[in-house]
Amino acid sequence: MILVIIHMKVSAEKRKELSQTVTSLLGCIRAQMGCERCELFYRTEDENNLCLLEEWATQKNLDLHYGSESFKILRGAMNLLEEPSEIIVYQCFQPAGKIEGRC
Repeated sequence: MILVIIHMKVSAEKRKELSQTVTSLLGCIRAQMGCERCELFYRTEDENNLCLLEEWATQKNLDLHYGSESFKILRGAMNLLEEPSEIIVYQCFQPAGKIEGRC
């Protein structure tokens, strides 16, 4: 499994626009082959800090997502950010005897 975490800091004036854009993409992203989860969160102590969490079955699925129209729109929406986004990608593995779906 591949875990992608995208941290985004947006101004209060642009938060609604960015949130609506990303929220409108969630269904499309979730429908892509290999997408196991896609959620948008914000920090309770600072709702201008958003976090997009994605789980992908394989690297190939993630690579196809990177080439998708949904990802292009997401990247375009990131022009609303106060500072560059931070994208963290984790490769998770399942040791023998562990519960499936856990990193």
